[in-house]
Amino acid sequence: MLQSQLFTKTKRQAPTDEISKNARLLIQAGFINKEMAGVYDLLPLGLRVVNRIRKIVSEEMEKLGSEEISMSSLQNKEIWKKTGRWEDKAVDVWFKSKFKNDTEVGFGWSHEEPIIEMIKSYAESYKDFPRYVHQFQNKMRNEVRAKSGIIRCREFLMKDMYAFCASEEDNLAFYKKSTDAYLKIFEHIGLGDITYVTSASGGVFTDKFSHEFQALCDSGEDIIYVNKNKKIAVNEEIYNEENIKKMGMEMKDFEKRKAAEVGNIFNFGTGKCEQMGFYFIDKDGTKKPAHLSSYGIGITRLMGVLTEVFADDKGIIWPKEVAPFQIHLLCLQQDNQEVSSKAKELYIDLQEAGYEVLYDDRSESAGFKLRDADLLGVPLRIVISGKTLEKESYEIKVRCLKDQKIMPLPKKDSIDFKATIQSYLNQSI
Repeated sequence: MLQSQLFTKTKRQAPTDEISKNARLLIQAGFINKEMAGVYDLLPLGLRVVNRIRKIVSEEMEKLGSEEISMSSLQNKEIWKKTGRWEDKAVDVWFKSKFKNDTEVGFGWSHEEPIIEMIKSYAESYKDFPRYVHQFQNKMRNEVRAKSGIIRCREFLMKDMYAFCASEEDNLAFYKKSTDAYLKIFEHIGLGDITYVTSASGGVFTDKFSHEFQALCDSGEDIIYVNKNKKIAVNEEIYNEENIKKMGMEMKDFEKRKAAEVGNIFNFGTGKCEQMGFYFIDKDGTKKPAHLSSYGIGITRLMGVLTEVFADDKGIIWPKEVAPFQIHLLCLQQDNQEVSSKAKELYIDLQEAGYEVLYDDRSESAGFKLRDADLLGVPLRIVISGKTLEKESYEIKVRCLKDQKIMPLPKKDSIDFKATIQSYLNQSI
């Protein structure tokens, strides 16, 4: 990608109407655009990050045996009335509207009820279980006060997976496998060391306990109590002596921390399927309700949390697995034919070596380009200028490290060309 052809440009100043770090930086750097309070567009750079996160999540869901689907955002009132979750007193985040024939509809904030209604047509016998499906879809939640940028907003991209099992044993086994898969996802995107499996209440989803995945974050909205030795945590809402004793621990084992929720899982048991009238014929010929569990990860929320956790005073720092590009190539003297020619040659060599490169080919000052590079947060920066060419070299810098090195200009067919680039890329988060 040539930076001169990017749809967006960076802004000189962060927006003054945003409080959260993630919104200020992502808007200033041109990753997102604010439509209104709590509503943001994904711009080309932001979409690249989101698609990388989505790919990592999708791969882990498929390893679990889940199939991807895409459900409608329009919600049937009658289906939600069966479980009592249509009324605002039960769920206070509904967006609702009417068709022209006055039929009331909702806009999807979750999909448990619709997926149960759907699977009735495809699972009638114990032989039809287990069944796992997931989707990536925009959810809409009518938050009273949207805040924290894209970490909590009124429309966001979410991965939700639904598991139907014939027995409690199978359901709990899949619940455990999914927990492990979630931890792999957060490890892969750079949040593994600071993400805790956190016990919490079920809220509007279930009256039982659920589990959240909370990433330690000073600007997070949640308070959790962390047991670092066991790598688990308890949400503030259920943190009391009785519950801690049930876990076989003592309150002195926990430390109070701020965190941001990056995922959650709920075990509904058979309750919701019974409410919805979803039964199957078991081996012994009896009619039984299926066991349901659901699994959510906020994809756009993760982009916000990554920004909050890793950004510094100069801008964003993307972990290499989710960055919009792996390498940011800066030509500091674009108008100098010798410099620009060598930069373009290296740009082509890097692409042929398999790297995704953002090439800053703009006719801007060196200071301007370097500030933009810090703001955009691409993991590895390579700088070519007249000064470096005098030494037949270039500058290379890992975004998350302070040091920068002077390296000899590589030859694309040399044995250590890709190895050298990769060694520096591996030093990033």
